[in-house]
Amino acid sequence: MTASVYLHKGREKSLLRHHPWIFASAVNQVKGKPHKGDTVEVLDAQGKWVGRGAWSPDSTIRIRIWTFNETEVIDNAFFLRRLEDAIAARRGFESITNSCRLVAAENDRLPGITIDRYDNVLVCQLLSAGADRHRDKIVWALEKLLPGLSVLERSDVAIREKEGLPPLTQVLHGDVPETITISENGMQFTVDVRTGHKTGFYLDQRSNRLRIAAHAQGRSVLNCFSYTGSMAVACLKSGAAHVTNLDASESALAMAAEHIELNALDPADCENIVADVFSQLRAYRAANRRFDMIVLDPPKFVENKHHLNQACRGYKDINLLAMQLLAPSGILATFSCSGLMPEDLFHKVVADAALDANRQVQFMEKLSQDSDHPVLSTYPEGWYLKGLICRVT
Repeated sequence: MTASVYLHKGREKSLLRHHPWIFASAVNQVKGKPHKGDTVEVLDAQGKWVGRGAWSPDSTIRIRIWTFNETEVIDNAFFLRRLEDAIAARRGFESITNSCRLVAAENDRLPGITIDRYDNVLVCQLLSAGADRHRDKIVWALEKLLPGLSVLERSDVAIREKEGLPPLTQVLHGDVPETITISENGMQFTVDVRTGHKTGFYLDQRSNRLRIAAHAQGRSVLNCFSYTGSMAVACLKSGAAHVTNLDASESALAMAAEHIELNALDPADCENIVADVFSQLRAYRAANRRFDMIVLDPPKFVENKHHLNQACRGYKDINLLAMQLLAPSGILATFSCSGLMPEDLFHKVVADAALDANRQVQFMEKLSQDSDHPVLSTYPEGWYLKGLICRVT
């Protein structure tokens, strides 16, 4: 028998606006004994049905809503429909790349499910109790919709711990090679789908690589948190005089060097430095080193709302350092990938860094995640990537 979850009075308001999360504090009463990942019926304090979702007893997000349609059953056909709709929304990317995000979790009305395509391999992250419970249905639907493609699960991120789930990396279907070569806007990249960051590559920065590279011609570029150097390739392709990749990972920079050769670029035009970015920027400042263009794409600084002030200090520090290293009329491309960092606050942090650096900064362009990472209108948390291209004088 399906369990029913009754909410405290007034806590159904976000569900009536079709936000997909119910926090533990909103739950008043549970009738039945749902197990982790089970589908439960959600009712308001008066017993009116408001949604159907996945039960997660270990998480502060106690229920993630699958559907707001009372007649919709969470079965194989449900996942087939939702996946088919998500895949159809990405049609058109084939002309510029053989890789894109096919499913963006809550933004595609599939909470906890992320699926990226790298040529003939699908890399899945099943990060919620409900997604984990329906693994077989998801793989079945993918085989129906995209026959002949292999499926790798990369559910190896810390957020699964909050759901009471162990980290997992496993092949779910077909054969998965150690690395895959992808194409993007005329560039080639090698992706380590088994152990690379996220699912192996930063697909969300696809359009930003071109927009930033458009400012690179003739400039010396410092590419911070460079990972495998995709931004460096884009800048050199656009005529950058020289690029310095800076990252803490020696293996990522080894792949960055391979990407220079893979794209028939001159290795002499690219330097790879293994170092802590904050420390290295201070060392460059002490040495009075200057660059014409700096790219800052740091990892997530904000894990929860309690860390927001600390994250702001980190963002301000790194942007201040970058501004101090830029030559007059230099270009700064700066990002936050923290979903909990509001866009207006990030802009304020960059502006405050400019004041402390005693530099004049003009915001030239706003940047965000590429269009294969859509944002559901009822789920503003999905708009996680904020970026600016700035002129610094």
